[in-house]
Amino acid sequence: MAMFKYVMKRIGLMLVVFIISSIISFTMIRLLVPDFEPVEGGIEMNIEQARRAAMGLDRPIPVQLYRYVRRAVFDRDLGSSWHINKMMDVTEVIGRRLPPTMLLSIYSMFISIPIGILLGIWAAVKKNKPTDHIISVGSMLFISVPSFVVAFFMQYFMGFRLGWFPIVASSLHEADGSWLSMTMTHSLIMPVLALSFGGIAGFARATRAELTEALTSDYMLLARTKGLTHASAIRRHALRNSMVPIFPGILGTFMGIFAGSIIIETIFAIGGMGPITLQAINTLDYDVFQASTMFYLIIGLTSGIIIDMSYGFVDPRIRMGER
Repeated sequence: MAMFKYVMKRIGLMLVVFIISSIISFTMIRLLVPDFEPVEGGIEMNIEQARRAAMGLDRPIPVQLYRYVRRAVFDRDLGSSWHINKMMDVTEVIGRRLPPTMLLSIYSMFISIPIGILLGIWAAVKKNKPTDHIISVGSMLFISVPSFVVAFFMQYFMGFRLGWFPIVASSLHEADGSWLSMTMTHSLIMPVLALSFGGIAGFARATRAELTEALTSDYMLLARTKGLTHASAIRRHALRNSMVPIFPGILGTFMGIFAGSIIIETIFAIGGMGPITLQAINTLDYDVFQASTMFYLIIGLTSGIIIDMSYGFVDPRIRMGER
């Protein structure tokens, strides 16, 4: 019952944050001044005025917000794109750009989680030895360096100098219309690695810290006195306890990768959510920007609730919502 009340409370707070953040993004994008202003009295000015009147953009922002909410709630209409895909429904625009972003994030997670945890375990077992120092320094380096800096270095050395991978991702036409083709997968290796290094470093550092503490605990001494080997004690006791704070961080890492892909997709010319979000800001494509912002908000807020609930699944002793 306490867990149910806690979840309902979190959902209520999530809705409040979602509404406030959506209103802020709705207002801020409409306060931006367009880069291109048609000549007063010209044909382009008349077309622009007619377009803004048809879309209700000549009205005060509170009126625009009211109309948008009413249309979204009752008509399930999030608007249409005016610049990115002219007059195309926003949900279709997002639907076309979502697969590469999700694919990039999933690939990065599949690399980050196992490699990061294994490196952390290796560093903890080899504590204060050269292996531990190398892994720790590498982790600090890749945590400190932004993913887009890593991406630029990889583009220059692995793409331009060595020619191992294409500098930009392949298009759907080049990949025979499939995001899962070998051509597309090969072209996504560099952006996936650029996104993965930060996650690998984070998991390695966290796993090393938690496992090092677990290895020096009293229950490990008790496990050894009961006759368990060092490897068996680590596997059955130390790893299990050290993973309690690690596993809930998986969703947090996914959100970090998901957000970081906005820049990485732009660098490698991947037609995902990142480029259209930036393009929507530059071209003031209001409905596309609003829809993409709400999409990221929903993913982030939902992940927060799932992370909190996952503590109880990892360790049954933890009861969220109870004192």
